[in-house]
Amino acid sequence: MSSYTTIKGTVETELEIQRSRFLTRLQRVETEQQAREVIAEVRATHPRARHHCTAFVLGSDGRIARHNDDGEPSGTAGAPMLEALTAAQLSDVVAIVTRYFGGVLLGAGGLTRAYRAAVAAAASSAPRIRRELQQQVAVTSSYEVHGALVSELRRRGAIIGEAVFSEVVTQTVSVPLAETATVTELAATLSAGAAHCEILGQQYVDLPAAF
Repeated sequence: MSSYTTIKGTVETELEIQRSRFLTRLQRVETEQQAREVIAEVRATHPRARHHCTAFVLGSDGRIARHNDDGEPSGTAGAPMLEALTAAQLSDVVAIVTRYFGGVLLGAGGLTRAYRAAVAAAASSAPRIRRELQQQVAVTSSYEVHGALVSELRRRGAIIGEAVFSEVVTQTVSVPLAETATVTELAATLSAGAAHCEILGQQYVDLPAAF
């Protein structure tokens, strides 16, 4: 996929159903290891809770998906949590629902609805950010050209990365794949052909809020 949606940072919500408290934490992660570290952190924060049920989705295509019922009846917690993340069209996100039992048995159907609702509520309140596969380009130019180049690229929506300053300036920028030629043409025009462009790899980048 050329783009997908994740969340910005961490979101925590609470839902009470028949005296049971469902504390939900959604956090952006990029790897399974990061997801498991967040899960361990939540467990340590709530050591007296009976259950810490989890689900996470990773990757631009959501291909990596895991869930765990953590002692709840099979299929009543992790799976509906994962369904809620999928329904919200989110990836690179881990969800942990910590349950403090309130003394009232909810039954399989009640648990399924509660865990799904807990994650859905957190997902609906989470600030979202779009990620897009873009082309990285390194442009080497004189100091005189660099300022005008960066200003024009920024105006056109390019994401300005790091710059290395020496006798010349090497500026890294990210642009949509279809706009790669625009960078090379602009650099050539502003520098009268003196600037050098190196096409680097492609990677997913966070799009500015305006997008």
